[in-house]
Amino acid sequence: MEPVTVGVEEEYLLLDADTLPVPLAEQVRAAAGLGPTVEEHELQSELLQVQVEVATPVCSELDEVGGHLLRLRLALGAAAEAQGCRLAACGAPPRRSAVTAPVTEKPRYRAMREQAPQLVAEQLVCGMHVHTAVPSPEVGVAVLNRLRGWLPVLTAMAANSPFWDGQDTGFASWRTVVFGRWPVSGPPPAFRDLADHRERVATLLRSGVISDTGQLYWQARLSERFPTVEVRCTDVQLRADEAVMFAGIVRALVTTAIREDELGTPVPDVPPELAQAANWQAARHGLNGHLIAPTGERRSAGDLVARMMEHITPALDAAGDTREVASLVHRLLREGTPADRQRQAMAEGGLAAVVDFVTAETAAP
Repeated sequence: MEPVTVGVEEEYLLLDADTLPVPLAEQVRAAAGLGPTVEEHELQSELLQVQVEVATPVCSELDEVGGHLLRLRLALGAAAEAQGCRLAACGAPPRRSAVTAPVTEKPRYRAMREQAPQLVAEQLVCGMHVHTAVPSPEVGVAVLNRLRGWLPVLTAMAANSPFWDGQDTGFASWRTVVFGRWPVSGPPPAFRDLADHRERVATLLRSGVISDTGQLYWQARLSERFPTVEVRCTDVQLRADEAVMFAGIVRALVTTAIREDELGTPVPDVPPELAQAANWQAARHGLNGHLIAPTGERRSAGDLVARMMEHITPALDAAGDTREVASLVHRLLREGTPADRQRQAMAEGGLAAVVDFVTAETAAP
Protein backbone atom coordinates (compact mmCIF):
# COMPACT_ATOMS: atom_id res chain seq x y z
CA MET A 1 0.00 0.00 0.00
CA GLU A 2 1.38 3.40 -1.01
CA PRO A 3 1.76 5.97 1.80
CA VAL A 4 -1.12 8.42 2.15
CA THR A 5 -0.20 11.79 0.64
CA VAL A 6 0.42 14.79 2.83
CA GLY A 7 0.96 18.53 2.42
CA VAL A 8 1.97 21.25 4.86
CA GLU A 9 1.13 24.94 5.19
CA GLU A 10 3.25 27.17 7.42
CA GLU A 11 2.70 30.77 8.54
CA TYR A 12 5.59 33.04 9.49
CA LEU A 13 6.04 36.50 10.99
CA LEU A 14 8.19 39.30 9.59
CA LEU A 15 10.15 41.10 12.30
CA ASP A 16 12.20 44.29 12.04
CA ALA A 17 15.53 45.11 13.68
CA ASP A 18 13.70 46.18 16.86
CA THR A 19 12.02 42.74 17.10
CA LEU A 20 8.60 44.17 16.14
CA PRO A 21 6.28 42.81 13.43
CA VAL A 22 6.65 44.80 10.22
CA PRO A 23 4.05 44.96 7.38
CA LEU A 24 6.23 43.95 4.43
CA ALA A 25 4.44 40.78 3.35
CA GLU A 26 3.65 41.92 -0.19
CA GLN A 27 7.22 43.01 -0.83
CA VAL A 28 8.72 39.83 0.64
CA ARG A 29 6.38 37.54 -1.29
CA ALA A 30 7.08 39.41 -4.51
CA ALA A 31 10.84 39.22 -3.99
CA ALA A 32 10.75 35.53 -3.12
CA GLY A 33 8.57 34.78 -6.14
CA LEU A 34 11.16 36.24 -8.49
CA GLY A 35 13.64 33.50 -7.65
CA PRO A 36 13.95 30.30 -9.68
CA THR A 37 13.22 27.98 -6.73
CA VAL A 38 9.72 29.18 -5.75
CA GLU A 39 6.44 28.77 -7.58
CA GLU A 40 3.89 31.57 -7.26
CA HIS A 41 1.18 29.28 -5.86
CA GLU A 42 3.49 28.21 -3.02
CA LEU A 43 3.38 31.71 -1.50
CA GLN A 44 0.08 32.86 -0.01
CA SER A 45 -1.23 36.00 1.64
CA GLU A 46 -2.39 36.00 5.24
CA LEU A 47 -4.85 38.07 7.25
CA LEU A 48 -2.26 40.62 8.38
CA GLN A 49 0.52 42.16 6.32
CA VAL A 50 3.11 41.17 8.91
CA GLN A 51 2.60 37.50 8.01
CA VAL A 52 3.45 35.27 5.07
CA GLU A 53 2.32 31.72 4.37
CA VAL A 54 3.75 28.89 2.32
CA ALA A 55 2.20 25.67 1.06
CA THR A 56 4.16 22.62 -0.03
CA PRO A 57 3.15 20.52 -3.01
CA VAL A 58 1.41 17.22 -2.32
CA CYS A 59 4.05 14.82 -0.97
CA SER A 60 4.30 11.06 -0.59
CA GLU A 61 7.48 10.96 1.50
CA LEU A 62 8.55 12.95 4.56
CA ASP A 63 11.86 13.76 2.85
CA GLU A 64 9.84 15.64 0.23
CA VAL A 65 8.05 17.64 2.92
CA GLY A 66 11.32 18.61 4.56
CA GLY A 67 12.96 19.56 1.28
CA HIS A 68 10.10 21.80 0.21
CA LEU A 69 9.80 23.52 3.59
CA LEU A 70 13.51 24.23 3.82
CA ARG A 71 13.56 25.52 0.24
CA LEU A 72 10.62 27.85 0.91
CA ARG A 73 11.98 29.05 4.25
CA LEU A 74 15.38 29.88 2.75
CA ALA A 75 13.82 31.73 -0.20
CA LEU A 76 11.53 33.77 2.02
CA GLY A 77 14.33 34.37 4.51
CA ALA A 78 16.57 35.79 1.79
CA ALA A 79 13.72 37.92 0.45
CA ALA A 80 12.95 39.22 3.94
CA GLU A 81 16.60 40.13 4.52
CA ALA A 82 16.64 42.01 1.23
CA GLN A 83 13.65 44.03 2.50
CA GLY A 84 15.34 44.80 5.83
CA CYS A 85 13.44 42.35 8.03
CA ARG A 86 13.70 38.79 9.29
CA LEU A 87 11.57 35.67 8.86
CA ALA A 88 10.45 34.18 12.16
CA ALA A 89 8.78 30.79 12.59
CA CYS A 90 7.19 31.42 15.98
CA GLY A 91 3.57 31.08 17.02
CA ALA A 92 3.33 34.66 18.34
CA PRO A 93 5.63 37.70 18.26
CA PRO A 94 7.71 38.29 21.39
CA ARG A 95 6.69 41.96 21.14
CA ARG A 96 3.88 43.87 19.44
CA SER A 97 3.87 47.33 17.93
CA ALA A 98 1.59 50.00 19.37
CA VAL A 99 0.39 50.53 15.80
CA THR A 100 -2.15 47.97 14.62
CA ALA A 101 -0.81 45.79 11.82
CA PRO A 102 -2.61 46.53 8.53
CA VAL A 103 -4.99 43.93 7.14
CA THR A 104 -4.25 42.43 3.73
CA GLU A 105 -6.53 44.14 1.22
CA LYS A 106 -8.94 41.37 0.34
CA PRO A 107 -12.73 41.61 0.76
CA ARG A 108 -12.82 38.59 3.05
CA TYR A 109 -10.19 40.03 5.37
CA ARG A 110 -11.84 43.46 5.42
CA ALA A 111 -15.12 41.81 6.39
CA MET A 112 -13.41 39.99 9.26
CA ARG A 113 -11.99 43.29 10.50
CA GLU A 114 -15.49 44.79 10.47
CA GLN A 115 -16.86 41.79 12.35
CA ALA A 116 -14.21 41.60 15.09
CA PRO A 117 -11.71 44.48 14.93
CA GLN A 118 -9.86 43.72 18.15
CA LEU A 119 -9.57 40.01 17.40
CA VAL A 120 -8.14 40.81 13.98
CA ALA A 121 -5.72 43.33 15.49
CA GLU A 122 -4.42 40.63 17.82
CA GLN A 123 -4.34 37.82 15.25
CA LEU A 124 -0.55 38.01 15.18
CA VAL A 125 -0.29 34.25 15.47
CA CYS A 126 1.17 31.63 13.17
CA GLY A 127 0.27 27.99 12.85
CA MET A 128 1.15 24.91 10.88
CA HIS A 129 -1.55 22.98 9.01
CA VAL A 130 -1.09 19.37 7.91
CA HIS A 131 -3.34 18.11 5.11
CA THR A 132 -3.64 14.33 4.87
CA ALA A 133 -5.54 12.64 2.06
CA VAL A 134 -8.72 10.70 2.87
CA PRO A 135 -10.62 8.50 0.40
CA SER A 136 -13.95 10.32 0.83
CA PRO A 137 -15.67 13.01 2.93
CA GLU A 138 -17.55 10.25 4.76
CA VAL A 139 -14.28 8.69 5.86
CA GLY A 140 -12.96 12.17 6.62
CA VAL A 141 -15.69 12.75 9.20
CA ALA A 142 -14.96 9.37 10.78
CA VAL A 143 -11.28 10.35 10.95
CA LEU A 144 -12.11 13.66 12.65
CA ASN A 145 -14.03 11.82 15.34
CA ARG A 146 -11.05 9.56 16.04
CA LEU A 147 -8.48 12.38 16.06
CA ARG A 148 -10.19 14.50 18.71
CA GLY A 149 -8.60 12.86 21.72
CA TRP A 150 -5.05 13.21 20.39
CA LEU A 151 -5.17 16.89 19.41
CA PRO A 152 -4.15 18.15 22.88
CA VAL A 153 -1.03 15.98 22.77
CA LEU A 154 -0.06 17.57 19.45
CA THR A 155 -0.81 21.05 20.83
CA ALA A 156 1.45 20.42 23.82
CA MET A 157 4.30 19.00 21.75
CA ALA A 158 4.17 21.87 19.25
CA ALA A 159 3.95 24.76 21.74
CA ASN A 160 5.95 27.69 20.32
CA SER A 161 4.33 30.92 21.55
CA PRO A 162 5.13 31.70 25.21
CA PHE A 163 5.55 35.49 24.86
CA TRP A 164 3.15 38.37 24.18
CA ASP A 165 3.76 42.11 24.54
CA GLY A 166 7.27 41.46 25.81
CA GLN A 167 6.07 39.31 28.70
CA ASP A 168 5.94 35.59 29.43
CA THR A 169 2.25 34.67 29.27
CA GLY A 170 2.68 31.61 31.46
CA PHE A 171 1.29 29.60 28.54
CA ALA A 172 3.40 27.42 26.31
CA SER A 173 1.04 28.09 23.37
CA TRP A 174 -0.53 31.53 23.69
CA ARG A 175 -1.52 31.20 20.03
CA THR A 176 -4.00 28.49 21.05
CA VAL A 177 -5.66 30.92 23.46
CA VAL A 178 -5.77 33.76 20.91
CA PHE A 179 -7.27 31.54 18.21
CA GLY A 180 -9.81 30.11 20.62
CA ARG A 181 -11.64 33.45 20.82
CA TRP A 182 -13.22 33.09 17.37
CA PRO A 183 -16.84 31.90 17.38
CA VAL A 184 -16.14 28.52 15.76
CA SER A 185 -12.76 27.37 17.02
CA GLY A 186 -10.96 25.02 19.37
CA PRO A 187 -11.53 21.26 19.55
CA PRO A 188 -13.89 20.02 16.83
CA PRO A 189 -17.22 18.49 17.86
CA ALA A 190 -18.06 14.85 17.28
CA PHE A 191 -20.33 14.20 14.29
CA ARG A 192 -22.75 11.33 13.72
CA ASP A 193 -21.85 11.13 10.04
CA LEU A 194 -21.27 13.26 6.95
CA ALA A 195 -24.91 14.37 6.75
CA ASP A 196 -24.74 15.59 10.35
CA HIS A 197 -21.51 17.45 9.59
CA ARG A 198 -23.02 19.15 6.54
CA GLU A 199 -26.19 20.15 8.33
CA ARG A 200 -24.36 21.63 11.29
CA VAL A 201 -21.99 23.57 9.05
CA ALA A 202 -24.99 24.83 7.04
CA THR A 203 -26.65 25.98 10.26
CA LEU A 204 -23.53 27.94 11.22
CA LEU A 205 -23.45 29.59 7.80
CA ARG A 206 -27.16 30.48 8.00
CA SER A 207 -26.57 32.05 11.40
CA GLY A 208 -24.32 34.68 9.82
CA VAL A 209 -21.72 34.33 12.57
CA ILE A 210 -19.36 32.90 9.98
CA SER A 211 -19.43 34.01 6.35
CA ASP A 212 -17.72 31.00 4.78
CA THR A 213 -16.33 27.61 5.69
CA GLY A 214 -12.85 29.09 5.91
CA GLN A 215 -13.99 30.52 9.27
CA LEU A 216 -14.49 27.03 10.69
CA TYR A 217 -11.41 27.38 12.86
CA TRP A 218 -11.69 23.97 14.45
CA GLN A 219 -8.33 22.40 15.25
CA ALA A 220 -9.12 19.64 12.76
CA ARG A 221 -11.55 19.96 9.88
CA LEU A 222 -12.46 18.73 6.43
CA SER A 223 -10.74 20.81 3.79
CA GLU A 224 -13.01 22.58 1.32
CA ARG A 225 -10.30 22.87 -1.33
CA PHE A 226 -8.68 19.45 -1.15
CA PRO A 227 -9.77 15.83 -0.46
CA THR A 228 -8.04 15.96 2.91
CA VAL A 229 -8.42 16.21 6.64
CA GLU A 230 -6.62 19.33 7.85
CA VAL A 231 -5.06 19.25 11.31
CA ARG A 232 -4.35 22.82 12.39
CA CYS A 233 -3.90 22.69 16.18
CA THR A 234 -0.12 23.14 16.14
CA ASP A 235 1.92 26.32 16.40
CA VAL A 236 4.29 26.84 13.49
CA GLN A 237 7.54 25.06 14.29
CA LEU A 238 10.93 26.64 14.83
CA ARG A 239 12.74 24.18 12.59
CA ALA A 240 11.72 22.57 9.31
CA ASP A 241 12.55 19.10 10.62
CA GLU A 242 10.17 19.63 13.54
CA ALA A 243 7.45 20.38 11.03
CA VAL A 244 8.38 17.15 9.24
CA MET A 245 7.95 15.28 12.53
CA PHE A 246 4.38 16.55 12.90
CA ALA A 247 3.60 15.78 9.27
CA GLY A 248 4.63 12.19 9.94
CA ILE A 249 2.68 11.96 13.19
CA VAL A 250 -0.49 13.45 11.72
CA ARG A 251 -0.33 11.22 8.68
CA ALA A 252 0.06 8.20 10.95
CA LEU A 253 -2.87 9.31 13.13
CA VAL A 254 -5.07 9.71 10.06
CA THR A 255 -3.94 6.38 8.60
CA THR A 256 -4.65 4.67 11.91
CA ALA A 257 -8.08 6.28 12.12
CA ILE A 258 -8.94 5.10 8.60
CA ARG A 259 -7.91 1.57 9.50
CA GLU A 260 -9.93 1.64 12.72
CA ASP A 261 -12.98 2.85 10.81
CA GLU A 262 -12.60 -0.03 8.36
CA LEU A 263 -12.40 -2.50 11.25
CA GLY A 264 -15.33 -0.96 13.09
CA THR A 265 -13.28 -0.15 16.17
CA PRO A 266 -15.43 1.83 18.65
CA VAL A 267 -14.91 5.59 18.51
CA PRO A 268 -13.53 7.03 21.77
CA ASP A 269 -16.11 9.12 23.61
CA VAL A 270 -14.53 12.49 24.37
CA PRO A 271 -17.18 14.87 25.78
CA PRO A 272 -16.83 18.47 24.56
CA GLU A 273 -16.07 19.84 28.02
CA LEU A 274 -13.25 17.31 28.43
CA ALA A 275 -11.85 18.14 24.98
CA GLN A 276 -11.86 21.85 25.86
CA ALA A 277 -10.21 21.26 29.26
CA ALA A 278 -7.54 19.05 27.70
CA ASN A 279 -6.86 21.68 25.05
CA TRP A 280 -6.46 24.43 27.67
CA GLN A 281 -4.15 22.25 29.77
CA ALA A 282 -1.97 21.50 26.74
CA ALA A 283 -1.72 25.18 25.79
CA ARG A 284 -0.92 26.16 29.36
CA HIS A 285 1.82 23.66 30.17
CA GLY A 286 3.13 22.18 26.93
CA LEU A 287 5.08 19.08 27.92
CA ASN A 288 5.97 20.43 31.37
CA GLY A 289 3.60 18.63 33.68
CA HIS A 290 0.39 16.73 33.19
CA LEU A 291 -2.01 16.47 30.28
CA ILE A 292 -5.55 15.12 30.16
CA ALA A 293 -5.94 11.79 28.40
CA PRO A 294 -8.90 11.14 26.06
CA THR A 295 -10.42 9.09 28.90
CA GLY A 296 -10.22 12.04 31.28
CA GLU A 297 -7.29 10.75 33.30
CA ARG A 298 -4.54 13.11 34.39
CA ARG A 299 -1.33 11.67 32.96
CA SER A 300 2.22 12.89 32.57
CA ALA A 301 2.92 14.52 29.22
CA GLY A 302 5.67 12.01 28.47
CA ASP A 303 3.32 9.12 29.14
CA LEU A 304 0.70 10.44 26.73
CA VAL A 305 3.29 11.06 24.04
CA ALA A 306 4.47 7.46 24.48
CA ARG A 307 0.89 6.19 24.29
CA MET A 308 0.29 8.14 21.09
CA MET A 309 3.47 6.80 19.53
CA GLU A 310 2.47 3.24 20.42
CA HIS A 311 -0.96 3.90 18.89
CA ILE A 312 0.53 5.01 15.55
CA THR A 313 3.59 2.75 15.31
CA PRO A 314 1.98 0.30 12.83
CA ALA A 315 1.11 3.22 10.52
CA LEU A 316 4.60 4.70 10.88
CA ASP A 317 6.11 1.31 10.08
CA ALA A 318 3.94 0.90 6.99
CA ALA A 319 4.99 4.31 5.67
CA GLY A 320 8.68 3.77 6.47
CA ASP A 321 8.62 6.77 8.85
CA THR A 322 9.28 5.13 12.21
CA ARG A 323 13.00 5.82 12.55
CA GLU A 324 12.81 9.46 11.46
CA VAL A 325 9.73 10.38 13.48
CA ALA A 326 10.81 8.49 16.60
CA SER A 327 14.24 10.15 16.49
CA LEU A 328 12.70 13.61 16.25
CA VAL A 329 10.23 12.87 19.06
CA HIS A 330 13.09 11.70 21.29
CA ARG A 331 14.97 14.93 20.54
CA LEU A 332 11.89 16.95 21.41
CA LEU A 333 11.48 15.17 24.74
CA ARG A 334 15.17 15.68 25.48
CA GLU A 335 15.51 19.34 24.44
CA GLY A 336 12.01 20.57 25.26
CA THR A 337 9.35 22.24 23.17
CA PRO A 338 10.08 25.34 21.10
CA ALA A 339 8.41 27.33 23.88
CA ASP A 340 10.89 25.90 26.40
CA ARG A 341 13.79 26.85 24.15
CA GLN A 342 12.43 30.36 23.59
CA ARG A 343 12.25 30.80 27.35
CA GLN A 344 15.82 29.62 27.72
CA ALA A 345 16.92 32.24 25.17
CA MET A 346 14.97 34.91 27.08
CA ALA A 347 16.70 33.94 30.33
CA GLU A 348 20.09 34.15 28.66
CA GLY A 349 19.71 37.39 26.70
CA GLY A 350 16.25 38.95 26.77
CA LEU A 351 13.88 39.59 23.87
CA ALA A 352 16.62 40.35 21.35
CA ALA A 353 18.17 36.95 22.08
CA VAL A 354 14.77 35.30 21.60
CA VAL A 355 14.39 36.83 18.14
CA ASP A 356 17.98 35.96 17.20
CA PHE A 357 17.34 32.37 18.29
CA VAL A 358 14.00 32.07 16.50
CA THR A 359 15.24 33.51 13.21
CA ALA A 360 18.35 31.33 13.25
CA GLU A 361 16.27 28.20 13.88
CA THR A 362 13.83 29.18 11.12
CA ALA A 363 16.59 28.84 8.52
CA ALA A 364 18.35 25.85 10.11
CA PRO A 365 18.81 22.82 7.80
